[in-house]
Amino acid sequence: MAGQFTVRDVLYMYSDARTAYDRFIGIGSNPAQARNAVALLLWLDQCNVSAIQHLPGLSPTAVNLVAAEANSVLDCLRGPAPVVPAIPLISALCQDGDVDPRFFAFHQDLVVRGVADILDGVGSLIFDDHLNKMLRRYQTGLVGNPPELMATYNCLTVAVPEDCRSMFITFSRGAPIDREEIFDYFRQKWGDCVVRVLMEKTTGGSQAMYGRIIFRSEAFVQLVLNGERLVKITIRNRQIWLRKYVPRPAATQNQN
Repeated sequence: MAGQFTVRDVLYMYSDARTAYDRFIGIGSNPAQARNAVALLLWLDQCNVSAIQHLPGLSPTAVNLVAAEANSVLDCLRGPAPVVPAIPLISALCQDGDVDPRFFAFHQDLVVRGVADILDGVGSLIFDDHLNKMLRRYQTGLVGNPPELMATYNCLTVAVPEDCRSMFITFSRGAPIDREEIFDYFRQKWGDCVVRVLMEKTTGGSQAMYGRIIFRSEAFVQLVLNGERLVKITIRNRQIWLRKYVPRPAATQNQN
């Protein structure tokens, strides 16, 4: 797509997605959950099972149900043995009238990486409030040809610093987990999504109580949290807690 379309063109092409996002926000959805839900529906649309085009005509109650179904799918995908709940409304809206929820459980890596690609790619335009406000002003003739809208769209994902794609993790005392287990958990579920796992430096064989996961893109962090500040996952009957990484001064860091 690079070199062929302007930012304005891409916004027009994904107008249904932006409308869906605005409707989710309008019913009070968490912005992060709304972005993830729209990205999931867009991914389904790319698989020729389109529900997103029907969002503009739905009642607020139905929109709320679609948002809840989409986010229930995403929440389940981070669990150790996902049992995806029923999604009757999304299934009914899709062109073929049937989406088997088991598909999401059997193909977690395909789903998550596809949704992450959307969040990292066209999502940067779809969910940009400034660009969409400018587009509305352009459409109503309030502005001429804004350079930001007329710029050539570059589909290449912009690299972000490691801190922006990291999660801070903590462990339960007496239930040690090593870095390889954490790495393997996400690799087996979501494919090649983790760069590395850092653990607290300890002495005398003491258990590490915290660590850090560095993902390949910020979208994976967004999908793990799905709008929550703190989430819990279970790895071989041991729990870990994850939240967005907030860097501390270098002098206080103690990981390897």
